Amino acid sequence: MSMREQLAERLGKEHLSYSSIKYALGDMRLWEMYMRGQLRKESDALRFGTLYDMLLFERKKAMNEYTVIDTDQILCNCSQKTQDSKSPHLTKEYKEAKSTMEAEAKTKGRTLVSGEDWKRANEMIERLDVCGLLNSYLKGEYQVEFNEDIDGVPVKGFLDCLGDGFITDSKSARSVDKFRYDVNSWSYDIQAYIYTKVFNVKDYYWVVQEKAYPFYPALVKCSDETLFRGEMKFHQALENINNWLSSNSQTQKHYAEFTV
Repeated sequence: MSMREQLAERLGKEHLSYSSIKYALGDMRLWEMYMRGQLRKESDALRFGTLYDMLLFERKKAMNEYTVIDTDQILCNCSQKTQDSKSPHLTKEYKEAKSTMEAEAKTKGRTLVSGEDWKRANEMIERLDVCGLLNSYLKGEYQVEFNEDIDGVPVKGFLDCLGDGFITDSKSARSVDKFRYDVNSWSYDIQAYIYTKVFNVKDYYWVVQEKAYPFYPALVKCSDETLFRGEMKFHQALENINNWLSSNSQTQKHYAEFTV
């Protein structure tokens, strides 16, 4: 039985992704929960990253997906008493008006985003345009989907930008200088290995941009050493997954063991 068939039979999902492989490096219970769709993570950083990427690569889709919260407009529709209060955004009337706006957006199938986040994401993209990265290393086919086998391992995902002889992944970050550590801690090296392997492209870049003004950008090339490290992590995670598939998950050891 192929791995694709085993995954489908045991978990109802017939492929792996970068995120699932990353989880398999640690607690396999988390990996199992992720594969079953039981692990939902939401955060302001993730929501902003989704907004930023959609405006960057699928702008028309973003315009149809998001409704921007205009705080000034909400206040204009409130009473003068609310407008004159010291903290109008904390008043009952303002909160009720905002809730009405949220309900209307939900009815239309749209996502609410703050005016501040919308402005920040657009200003970040403007800086990428001004510095030339937008029309060089972020130029190509966007959000390219794949569902392929790597040596019998089914992997599925989307890459941000498939350029002419290169792949680029967009990352918003707190610090450009600390991104080198993020590559390892968030296992972006696994992502780089998968994408370059599937598309048979050697040159892999990250366009990293700080989320704080003035939105300092950087072009970071993935080294051969980093790609190799990603490959080693990929196979380490795969070993854990194969062990899980070949045994009863209820009898497996779900704890770490090491010496320091």
